[in-house]
Amino acid sequence: MPPRHMGMGLVGLLVLWQAGIWLFHPPAYILPPPADVLAAFARQGGFLLRNSLVTIAEIAIGLACGAVLGALAALAAAAFPRAGRLIWPAVLVLQGLPVFVLAPILVLWFGFGIASKAVMATIIIFFPVASAFADGLRRTEPAILDAVALTRATHWQTLRYIRAPLALPGLISGLRVAAPLAPIGAVVGEWVGASAGLGFVMVQANARMQTDIVFAAMVLLAVLTLVLRLAVDVATARIIPWAPEVHHTDPR
Repeated sequence: MPPRHMGMGLVGLLVLWQAGIWLFHPPAYILPPPADVLAAFARQGGFLLRNSLVTIAEIAIGLACGAVLGALAALAAAAFPRAGRLIWPAVLVLQGLPVFVLAPILVLWFGFGIASKAVMATIIIFFPVASAFADGLRRTEPAILDAVALTRATHWQTLRYIRAPLALPGLISGLRVAAPLAPIGAVVGEWVGASAGLGFVMVQANARMQTDIVFAAMVLLAVLTLVLRLAVDVATARIIPWAPEVHHTDPR
């Protein structure tokens, strides 16, 4: 998604937000106007920045660990098909558990610090990456595999030099799905128990009816999500330069 389109989307949301204020006149404690949220940034900028850095660290660790572990799980399932039949049911069970069920347990196990939030983000990111990459590994063109078989390449060589490179677009698709989910894992963990982070800010501000601070934290999370997606798009051009995106335009 080009940055220009992201900016246009944000501007559109702001216009709809302000239009809702003008049309329905909700109380500020229910829906503060954008000007109040901007004033909250000016008033609490340092506080919001410090907590944003905590959440960014949790997201970065979770995204990196989830992506690496997901890719390794997919490769392991492709390299050892019999073991893969045992791996995927366990992965599906883990993914099926609601994050609000896991969050308190992770806080008990890993404490109120950054570790429990990073683990939560890792779990959320792991499945989309592993699933998309494994699907790409399974869908190698049979004609290509038949041609490789004529070279007497081993199973490992075929996986390393043929199947894995051809499945990289699937890995990128998984990362694109997972990147916007990374903040969810970090923030849910902060809601359950934390001493810093944007989720902690939202919980504390909501208890004090400081809705403008809550919305300021939400805006920061939205910006972080867009930045993560943009980072994945930039990485795509470097990881798979032979498969550029084709942007279709309306001929009318």
